[in-house]
Amino acid sequence: MGIFDKLFKKSSGVESVRASVSPILPLQIYDQASLELQDVIAPSGLKIESKSISLGDKIARTFFIISYPRFLSDNWFSPIINLDKVFDISIFIHPIDTSLILRQFQKKVAEVQSQISMRETRGMVRDPMLDTAYQDLEGLRDTLMQAQEKMFDVGIYITIYADNEMELFKIENEIKSILESKLIYIKPAIFQQEDGFKSVIPLNMDLLNINQKLNSEPLSSVFPFISFDLTSDRGILYGMNRHNSSLVIFDRFSLENYNSVTFAKAGAGKSYATKLEILRSLMFDIDVMVIDPEREYEFLAEAVGGRYFNISLSSDHHINPFDLPIPREDETAEDVLRSNIINLVGLFRLMLGGLTPEEDSMVDRAISETYAIKDITPESDFSNIEPPLLSDFEMVLSGMEGSDSVVQRLVKYTRGSWATFLNRPSNVDINKKFVVFSVRDMEDELKPVAMYIIMHYIWNAIRKTLKKRLLVVDEAWWMMKSEDTASFLYSIAKRGRKYYLGLSTITQDAADFLNSPYGIPIITNSSIQLLLKQSPTTIDLLQKTFNLTDEEKYLLLESSVGEGIFFAGLKHIAIKTLSSYTEDQIITSDPSQILSNKKAKEDHEAGNMNPQTKVI
Repeated sequence: MGIFDKLFKKSSGVESVRASVSPILPLQIYDQASLELQDVIAPSGLKIESKSISLGDKIARTFFIISYPRFLSDNWFSPIINLDKVFDISIFIHPIDTSLILRQFQKKVAEVQSQISMRETRGMVRDPMLDTAYQDLEGLRDTLMQAQEKMFDVGIYITIYADNEMELFKIENEIKSILESKLIYIKPAIFQQEDGFKSVIPLNMDLLNINQKLNSEPLSSVFPFISFDLTSDRGILYGMNRHNSSLVIFDRFSLENYNSVTFAKAGAGKSYATKLEILRSLMFDIDVMVIDPEREYEFLAEAVGGRYFNISLSSDHHINPFDLPIPREDETAEDVLRSNIINLVGLFRLMLGGLTPEEDSMVDRAISETYAIKDITPESDFSNIEPPLLSDFEMVLSGMEGSDSVVQRLVKYTRGSWATFLNRPSNVDINKKFVVFSVRDMEDELKPVAMYIIMHYIWNAIRKTLKKRLLVVDEAWWMMKSEDTASFLYSIAKRGRKYYLGLSTITQDAADFLNSPYGIPIITNSSIQLLLKQSPTTIDLLQKTFNLTDEEKYLLLESSVGEGIFFAGLKHIAIKTLSSYTEDQIITSDPSQILSNKKAKEDHEAGNMNPQTKVI
């Protein structure tokens, strides 16, 4: 006897109202000293009535579909599937032998044809219903004979759940109104609620056996369930599906590329959602690196045992842009040196406010000669070298004819107020699971330069070893302000997949990002897009870029914090980010909450210092 058969033991009489207790009494469980699966899943009590079943604290009611219209539209079942209620659906499809159904059709066609002939003989007015029925029967009989269609007995049963009768009544009316608007009618399984409930639970038993005949074409309109669903068997939790309250579990590394873009207005929860993804990604052995313009990730780095580097003019952390990575097995030293020289030319264009074609060529040649004075050539072993500094590059450049203008602009980086930033050997170790580079204290004029250098340093580190990684660039609009930094960001988006890298770009200034010539290409090369609450000034631009409907446009305008639209590949759903209490305490960006946590920490430390103070 199956588990659910034990829950519903048959009695000899028919009752409109029955009551029973759990199949195995507590005393019996105690005597047997064993607990079986049915004991765990069985409700505390059952009460079977004519129109419902009480399962412990819940009330369940089962319905069946009794009538369909002449035509079924595509996705007619979609509003029910995506209804934000607790319910179960079971669909039973019983194939019918074609030869048997054709004999029945022949008899039915003869009956209808006879009625039409009798009406004509008596001179009665033509009956449109009989004519339509005759045409439908003839058309269906032809497709059955040609094996273009098959017939099925189809039973669709729905069980809804509620806490009380009033809630059950409201859910019932809502489902009825949705279906009746499509001329589909349902009825409760009166005096058959037990059989109805058993037919819906996963036992594969059609005990109700209330079926309607459908041919292949209308039956196909039930499948697939057009559900806004992004739940997979692996990945991290991104949030809750606002369509049907299912969980959005997704693995970005299962897509054709691993990049993502996030757009939201200030305070809409973009950094919160990103930190939530970072925290959960770290549990799946993914290395994460962050470029943090606002010092929002410091506490997260401290909580997970990561490294936090503050890059500024007064900082002790330095990155030498002339550093060279060790070539991989599939690369040569010449390839690495050439790539680094090209990136350095882009850096100097950014630092020096642009270069003429002559200056560009001069800088390219000077970089090669600067490496050469340190005996770094395409044939060198990069594992035991001391890279040059920016002052070495200045010395080489000053010896070239016509370099005066470039040297004058370079002096502030080598001997002026900005020398502490660039003209130092690298002392940054990123050998950790989670690494954050903060540029909050860097002057605004230098932020794009700092972000370019940090990304270049990270890119060199990524190319050393193949490992699953995530690079987060917060406030990416800083990178889009210059063509060189935007171009470098785009190159990482294109080439990251080769090195198992996912690039996550986040911005609140959608206009600056999208108006850049590299904005749309970065989005095109990102399989995941997250749009949170938007401002009216940018929503039209986003609607055009992402082909949003008017409903989706207004959803983004009216969303609360942490709510928006999540695109993954060809699917997209409305999402709401979810976090546990512990996660929220670690990643929150709410100033009032941060101050509260800081005060609690100070009080706790003060309590530890004073033995007379009790901390609760």
